[in-house]
Amino acid sequence: MLIVAIAWIYVVGLMALTEPTIVAGIVTFLFYCVLPLGTLIYISGTGKRKARRKAAEQAAQEAKKSGTPGTQRSPEKP
Repeated sequence: MLIVAIAWIYVVGLMALTEPTIVAGIVTFLFYCVLPLGTLIYISGTGKRKARRKAAEQAAQEAKKSGTPGTQRSPEKP
């Protein structure tokens, strides 16, 4: 997946360099590269984020059930 993203950045970068003005090149790069790749990378990472969130919730529930002392605040000593 990463090699495809790098290749796409290269292709769109060359497209942006051939634009007649700098503004057109920047717009081309933003709309053909940054926005689509950002969306694609965000969507492809959704499963990992869900799994990480679920693991954190399970760890919190297990810590709550077992009553581990690391999860509770101890009173400060004067």
